[in-house]
Amino acid sequence: MHTPTLRRAALAAGLAAAVLAAAVATPAYARPEHRGPAPAAAPAGTVLSVTDGLARRLAGALADPAATRAVLAATADGPADLLAVPLAAPGLSDEARAANRRVLAAKGLPATAGSLLRLRWATPDMRAEAARGAVPLVAATPTDDALTSVTAYDRGARQVRLDAARVPTRPVLLVEVDTGRALSAGLELMRGELARRGVTDTAAARAATTARTTAAAGYWATKVDAVRLDDDHEPWLKGDAEIYSLVAGFGLDGKPTVDLVQMPYLDHDGTTYHPNQLLVHFSAYKYNLADVVMMEDDGDTNYKALVQAIVGALLVIVDGGVYQPLVSAILDAIPTSWYTDDPDYVDSWYTLSTASSGRLNGAAGNGWFDVSPYFVQPL
Repeated sequence: MHTPTLRRAALAAGLAAAVLAAAVATPAYARPEHRGPAPAAAPAGTVLSVTDGLARRLAGALADPAATRAVLAATADGPADLLAVPLAAPGLSDEARAANRRVLAAKGLPATAGSLLRLRWATPDMRAEAARGAVPLVAATPTDDALTSVTAYDRGARQVRLDAARVPTRPVLLVEVDTGRALSAGLELMRGELARRGVTDTAAARAATTARTTAAAGYWATKVDAVRLDDDHEPWLKGDAEIYSLVAGFGLDGKPTVDLVQMPYLDHDGTTYHPNQLLVHFSAYKYNLADVVMMEDDGDTNYKALVQAIVGALLVIVDGGVYQPLVSAILDAIPTSWYTDDPDYVDSWYTLSTASSGRLNGAAGNGWFDVSPYFVQPL
């Protein structure tokens, strides 16, 4: 969804913002080198290699008209769970289940997360074209937004190269990760790991430590009135984005803490959304400041690697009695490939406070928030 050029500039921009934020505090943590050892994400192309192999196999199966009819029926109301489609090709269902297990492993998710593979027509009108007899191609949705061409397969399982910037005249069926389901499972895994390692999710902290205070007096929060991410002319085959934010600050116990905020409405670049969403809840923080790192699951995010890297970076930070920005520590912890080859990092914002108001541009220059203070009334 977001261009690699912007992501490659993110660290430099983030460091510049950190210098500006130095007036707030000087970081008191042993800053890790960004390119140094860190829990590795899934090898580049792991998810894509799985879905691409399955796309090739499915394309060959569609030579059977019965398989095409099954796909058309399954996708009548939109994207379909691939494992639920009754494909009669010998061994294909077993291959799909094995592929799903590999995708779960590549994303650091447990088997209990269930099926993550789905089928989707690249554009809504393509299913109707296939129903009228047009022979569809099958492709895997890429995880890299900088691509110039897409590999699809015909019914002979032969490669067909498609222009990533131009919608093809033939219908294209996509094999991809259901990033909505993956994100829900990934955030659940991350919250559990954050709590287990002592970097407590602030949502849980609020429930456990501030109920008495908020019931009596209420608290201040930061509300997102509008948000927009830059338009990068994403390819025609990309679906909706799955955006979430890491909101980091110092908890009431003085330890770094992270709140995971899902932003399911942020589907497309170049579009302004007005969610009126509460992003930062200051009832759970020791200081009147917090930072935000926005991320995206574009199919390849390894949640286990991500949370392990973040925990490792934050656990070495010591509260010096004054607020220190946490964005740089989080960015340093994220594997380098996620800034260059993968579209996982979106943007970051430093030192939001209860007084934050108006337009806040991201440090990487990839988006902005319009925010306002919001007082949460007691019950």
